[in-house]
Amino acid sequence: MQYIHDIKQILAQARQKAYTAINAAMTEAYWKIGEKIVLEEQNGKDRAAYGQAILKELSIALSQDFGKGFSERNLRNMRQFFLAFPEIEIWQTVSAKLSWSHFQLVMSISNKDARQYYLTEAAQQGWSVRTLDRNISTLYYNRLLASQAKDIVENEMHNNTQHLQLDAFEFIKNPTVLEFLNLPTNYSYTEAQLEKALIDNLQKFILELGKGFAFVARQQHIKTETTDFYIDLVFYNYYLKCFVIIELKTTKITHQHIGQLDMYVRMYNDLKKPKEDNPTIGILLCTETDKTIAQYSVLADNKQVFASKYIDYLPTEQELVNEIEKQKHLLKLNHI
Repeated sequence: MQYIHDIKQILAQARQKAYTAINAAMTEAYWKIGEKIVLEEQNGKDRAAYGQAILKELSIALSQDFGKGFSERNLRNMRQFFLAFPEIEIWQTVSAKLSWSHFQLVMSISNKDARQYYLTEAAQQGWSVRTLDRNISTLYYNRLLASQAKDIVENEMHNNTQHLQLDAFEFIKNPTVLEFLNLPTNYSYTEAQLEKALIDNLQKFILELGKGFAFVARQQHIKTETTDFYIDLVFYNYYLKCFVIIELKTTKITHQHIGQLDMYVRMYNDLKKPKEDNPTIGILLCTETDKTIAQYSVLADNKQVFASKYIDYLPTEQELVNEIEKQKHLLKLNHI
């Protein structure tokens, strides 16, 4: 019936207006906050130390009055938003069609032209956050520039990202939007589900580095005379000729976690490592609501070897943190 169709159109248009209003207000507010932080930092004598103090003080003040969403890490993102787009006109024309999550992804791109391309295309084509993330990760912009048959690259992208496209109004479930409006968030996944999902993506991330990694085992059973242990992920790097083991914890980092990983490294050296191979390397990832910490476990007598031979083939601690944080954010979008 026509009147039902008309009512649906009214609701769709109202939701679109709400989408536009929220995104425009949110991104403009965060850009202005970033601008204020940068201007205040520039007045400090010791900018590095002064900047840290500003963010800490501001985080406490804003969290008290405006709720979640204003951690020091989030404030650093707002600061980076202003630095990446100092001219408001560059991003304001697309802000109503993109979420804060889109901008956070694009800010990590160093090439100015690539940043602008991804923003424009994401807005015009209605890319979801997951689609944008995949296109950035697969260097879609660079491949388009280098390709003579651009339609082939574009069609491939559309086919490969079809399943990543969300409902047009999925934005309202975005935790950053709920935090901005000071509304309660309800993450429906358990810690066990979060850990499994993060390990799934971490396994894929390591193998896609292209630095000699081969998958060995997941939840690998290591048995001593008295105890059973299970290591989250085990890889072998054939360039380095050593095993790399990874432990992921969905809690704050503790001395017990570090001690456990060191124990796993020693056990692996004793029980699994061939005599001719290099010592095993351990990686500890501890993730919680606001931040992720990555730490390599290198036994004292092997630190010099690690610094001189291993570092070029292993992901940096910051790369690991960025990957986990990115996946945490995408998981929240899909599980609220």
